[in-house]
Amino acid sequence: MRIRSLGVIDDAVVELSPGFTAVTGETGAGKTMVVTSLGLLLGGRADPALVRIGSEKAVVEGRLTVPPGASAVLRAEEAGAELDDGALLISRTVSAEGRSRAHLGGRSVPVGLLAELADDLVAVHGQTDQQGLLKLSRQRQALDRYAGDGVTVPLAKYGEAYRRLRAVVVELEEIVTRARERAQEADMLRYGLDEIAGVEPRAGEDVELAEEAERLGHAEALSSAATAAHSALAGNPEDPEGIDAGTLVAGAHRALEAVRSHDPALAALADRIGEVGILLGDVAGELAGYADDLDGDA
Repeated sequence: MRIRSLGVIDDAVVELSPGFTAVTGETGAGKTMVVTSLGLLLGGRADPALVRIGSEKAVVEGRLTVPPGASAVLRAEEAGAELDDGALLISRTVSAEGRSRAHLGGRSVPVGLLAELADDLVAVHGQTDQQGLLKLSRQRQALDRYAGDGVTVPLAKYGEAYRRLRAVVVELEEIVTRARERAQEADMLRYGLDEIAGVEPRAGEDVELAEEAERLGHAEALSSAATAAHSALAGNPEDPEGIDAGTLVAGAHRALEAVRSHDPALAALADRIGEVGILLGDVAGELAGYADDLDGDA
C-alpha cells in the first residue's frame, strides 16, 4: 500500500503480508493514518481534513493478492475491473475540497463497491473497530465453513456455474452490441449508396471534373495565351503593321508559286508551304474559338 499526502504522512509504502499484521509505534508516528488509509481503500468515509497541509489531494494505492474464484474477484470483474497477475489494484483519491474518487482494476467505480469487497479482502482489528461478526456476510461464511463439505462442495460448484454464466452474459452482450453496430453501419452504407445513385456518376467522370477544375482555375492565363498565339498566327486587327506567321507563310508561298513551273522540286516545296498555310489558318481559327468558349467565371 502506498500513501501520499495523508495526515502526517508525506509519502510512504507499507508492505502487508498475508495473515496477521500488527502496526505499532509511538504516539504521532502515523499508525492511525496507516489504518485510515486502509479504510479508504476499503470504502471508508473520505474526510478532506485528512489531506496533508499544503497538498491538493491525498492518494492511497493498494495491491491485493486474491485467490482465483473468490467472490471479491467475481464482483470486481462484474464491474469491469481487470486483475494484474492475480492481484487487484485499488486506488482512492481525496481532494482538499472534499471530492473523492475510487478506481478498481483500472476502472472508475463507486466507493460503495469497495465497501462491498472489503468483507472478503481485509479485516481491521482496532479499538472498537472489529465489528465483522455483526455483518451478515461474515456470519454466512462462518456457517458455511462449519457445515463442511455438505455446503462447501455445492457452493464451489455454484461459484463455477456462476462464473460460466457471467462469461456467457458478457459474450452475449458483446455479440448483441456488435450486431447493433453492424446494423448501424449497414444503414450508413445504404444511405451512402442512395446518395451515390442520386448523383448518377459515370466512369471517368472524376477525371473529367478534375481536368475542368484545373482549366477553370487557370482560365485567365489560358485565355491570354490563346489570344496571344492567335495574334502571332493570324495577326492582331488592332495592330495593322504587326507581322504574323500566316502573312509570312503566305508571302513565301506566293514567291515560290511564281517560279514553280521551272522546277518540279521547287513546286513540291511550294505545295508543302501551302499546306503549312492551311494548317496555320485552321489552328488560328480554333484558337479564336477556344478563347471565346473559355468560361472565366470563378
